[in-house]
Parts: sequence; C-alpha cells; structure tokens
Amino acid sequence: MSKFTRAVQRKFFDQSGDVPGWVLVTLMTAALVVALWFLAWPAFEGLFNDSIDNMTNVG
Repeated sequence: MSKFTRAVQRKFFDQSGDVPGWVLVTLMTAALVVALWFLAWPAFEGLFNDSIDNMTNVG
C-alpha cells in the first residue's frame, strides 16, 4: 500500500470529526432560522388571516 493510499484512507475514514466546527455551523443555522422566523412572522400571520377570512366568507 502506497503512502498516498494510506493518507487518503486516513483522511476519509477518520471518525474523529471536527466537533467545534459542526457545533458552530448548527448554532449559526438555528440562529438564522429564528431570525428569519421573527422577521417573516407578520407576513405569515397576515397570509394566514387572509386565507381564513376568505374561507369563512364564501357563500
């Protein structure tokens, strides 16, 4: 087995991972979702209320 093959195997089959990096990505994604949720909440609420009003006022 060549040096290159062993290096590739170590790189792709290493199970240690980059925990701090994944934690940071997960937290930043969650923060982005929460921020967008609060920014878009009035639009979603208006859309929901309009659709409910349209359904209840039919006929």
